[in-house]
Amino acid sequence: MASGFALEFWQVVCQMAPYLLFGFFAAGLLSVLIPNRMVGRHLGGRGFGPVVKASLLGVPLPLCSCSVIPVTASLRKHGASRGAATAFLISTPQTGVDSILVTWSLLGPFFAIFKPVAAFVSGMLGGALVSRAETRAEPDTESAEACHDTCCSAGGGSKVRRALSYGFVDMPRDLGRPLLLGVLVAGAITAFVPATWFEGVGTGPVAILVLMLAGIPVYVCSTASVPIAAALILKGVSPGAALAFLMTGPATNAAGIATVWTIMGRRTALVYLGTVAVTALAAGLALDGAVSGLGVRTVAASHTMLPDAVKRASAVALLLVLGFGLFRRVPGEDRRVGGPVGHSCHEKEG
Repeated sequence: MASGFALEFWQVVCQMAPYLLFGFFAAGLLSVLIPNRMVGRHLGGRGFGPVVKASLLGVPLPLCSCSVIPVTASLRKHGASRGAATAFLISTPQTGVDSILVTWSLLGPFFAIFKPVAAFVSGMLGGALVSRAETRAEPDTESAEACHDTCCSAGGGSKVRRALSYGFVDMPRDLGRPLLLGVLVAGAITAFVPATWFEGVGTGPVAILVLMLAGIPVYVCSTASVPIAAALILKGVSPGAALAFLMTGPATNAAGIATVWTIMGRRTALVYLGTVAVTALAAGLALDGAVSGLGVRTVAASHTMLPDAVKRASAVALLLVLGFGLFRRVPGEDRRVGGPVGHSCHEKEG
């Protein structure tokens, strides 16, 4: 039993690692290449405009539910409103240019177009709900003064050095604990829930609900989940149920939920989770209705993902990066909050 859990934990880390490392790298680049005032101008402030921009920006980016977390945290620190950050967090991992192309090849053009539209709508809805909650609560002033990391410092060496330091030291230090906790939970779920359990869900609203719920805690990236959806459709699962899995699987997982709860607050995390679940259920029902009414046919084939050697090497690198970020002692650092004295990236909300 213990060996099985350890194996599943390792496999989850292997699946996550390449994309999470890419996310840390992207966060580092964004931290030094995008001025704070640009983020604040386009994604900051209240209203629906920043939410639409953030959701639209997220659709084509090839970031999964793990790699989008450090990028979202970076955008938030650099002036993005909580609503815009939530919209980006929801819409981005559900799809991407690579995922759209794979979906086109495996499930056909109708499915490939429907999925990013659903991702865009879900991002706008989640962001709008968070923005509306903000207007009823306290003003959102934290992000304007929150960033005191190396990326925002005038010193600290070259841009390359500051980007690498922020992406592979500061971000793992802030996000490492909730990520590792979430991976442990995801590994336990993968170890103790048999894969054959999904084969008998069939079609209809119940099947959509089952696969929507099944996708919430597990880690599956938007591209890697497409072959799984194709296999489920071949076994008799409806396209709508497969879409519900494609939306919740990439957009949420135990690691992501725990991290969002920590860095964005309880209320935002609940809105994020509820929005993905509700829109996945609605989109699944709509897709099944469209497929039935229009007679659209879905296609299934095979697709090769990252080589195992790349995943294993990335997993080792990720654990080293997280370990270095979590256990490296920095002068003046308060280990109780996981950051320098006087600063924590973790936001608070009532």
